[in-house]
Amino acid sequence: MNDKQHTIKAPVTVSGIGLHTGVQATMTFCPAPVNHGYKFQRVDLPGQPIVDADVDNVVDLSRGTTIEQNGARVNTVEHTLAALVGLQIDNVLIQLDGPEPPIMDGSSYEFIKPLMEVGLEEQNALRNYFEIPDEIRYVDNARAVEIAGLPLNSYRLTVMVDYNSPVLGSQHASLTHIDQFTSEIASSRTFCFLHELEALYKSNLIKGGDLSNAIVVVDRVVSDEELGDLATMLGKPKVAVKKEGILNNVDLRYKNEPARHKLLDLVGDLALVGRPLKGQILAARPGHAANVAFAKRIKKKMMEAHTSPVPAYDPAREPVMDINKIAATLPHRYPFLLIDKIIHLDATTVTGVKNVTFNEPFFPGHFPGNPVMPGVLQIEAMAQTGGILVLSTVPDPENYWTYFLGIENCRFRRMVKPGDTILFKCELTAPIKRGIAKMSGKAYVNGKVVMEAEMSASIVKKN
Repeated sequence: MNDKQHTIKAPVTVSGIGLHTGVQATMTFCPAPVNHGYKFQRVDLPGQPIVDADVDNVVDLSRGTTIEQNGARVNTVEHTLAALVGLQIDNVLIQLDGPEPPIMDGSSYEFIKPLMEVGLEEQNALRNYFEIPDEIRYVDNARAVEIAGLPLNSYRLTVMVDYNSPVLGSQHASLTHIDQFTSEIASSRTFCFLHELEALYKSNLIKGGDLSNAIVVVDRVVSDEELGDLATMLGKPKVAVKKEGILNNVDLRYKNEPARHKLLDLVGDLALVGRPLKGQILAARPGHAANVAFAKRIKKKMMEAHTSPVPAYDPAREPVMDINKIAATLPHRYPFLLIDKIIHLDATTVTGVKNVTFNEPFFPGHFPGNPVMPGVLQIEAMAQTGGILVLSTVPDPENYWTYFLGIENCRFRRMVKPGDTILFKCELTAPIKRGIAKMSGKAYVNGKVVMEAEMSASIVKKN
């Protein structure tokens, strides 16, 4: 599994009509920087406002998931977001010149195709997964809906739907790994029952609905007169019913296409938690309202975990920078290059790893018989970690030096000894101005703070 963040190599555009608004729109997926996530931009509105794909921005769930922020609204986002999650794209700005993404063929595949053609670009940061730590459950007894999230070191989803319909019956769909989304789930189209069509139409929804972008399930006998009314409503000269109960003889792509589409919707709605997920999701009779309620429970758990400042470290994960990349960025060399890995790097934060061994050159002379890592070298290791963060803000880091300007409020909390692994976390406390960077730093061993300090440094271009 590649744990690096990804964006796309170049902008890519799709156009079409919105399912519920019936408004023609052009949507452009644009590359975005590390930790940007998914954001929509309404380029047709004054100021071109941004709408974060965030569960807290959901404002409407009538037959789709609608988000709103900064006075801008985006309808029916779930198929677009599902495509991005399915391709494991982390950072994209989605520019839209209308109120709703194009429905295309009613699935996610017409978004996936152009995204795959333009290609993905690996970014120099690790994915910030949220791993479901223990069972998260949502139940709506009135609708017989239940969704559960369980711990798992992967992303696996299973959906069961039961519409009490002789046409559909009970159906299941599963995704054992997100890599399978494109081939197994993405092309499954949206659907509704015939008895829902008229109600949706009267509710001013499905203005862009068409038999080319939705499956209509006919679950009762329909008279010729009703078929005529349907044809008028859908703007068709004629509609027919296939004997298995699908309007206008549309062939299903899978026997369980409706269940697969419900899984697609679930993937898209859960993207609104704002981070890629690891866990097993089991959903019985899900819908947008339940999906979003469940996503809110995940986000609540995520925010509770976020209050802990201790950075997570999995030695098995590929680092953002190994020792070779660190050496290519920093001028330090043995015995003064004190960082082994960088495991997190974004616009304001960096986390470095130092494995302390008895072979360090300073141990023979520092408290022989009672080896303790000198505090000044802990500060130096933290400064080198912070130097990586500062140098990441300039286009050609090899052409710059970073120099310490000051250390304040430095405290040593615990001794660091051979065998310890130190995690250094540095965070900018203000934007870098005139080449001056200010940051706070903490060092952790086994989840406990061993040292902390506030530092300032200067970026100076080499002659």
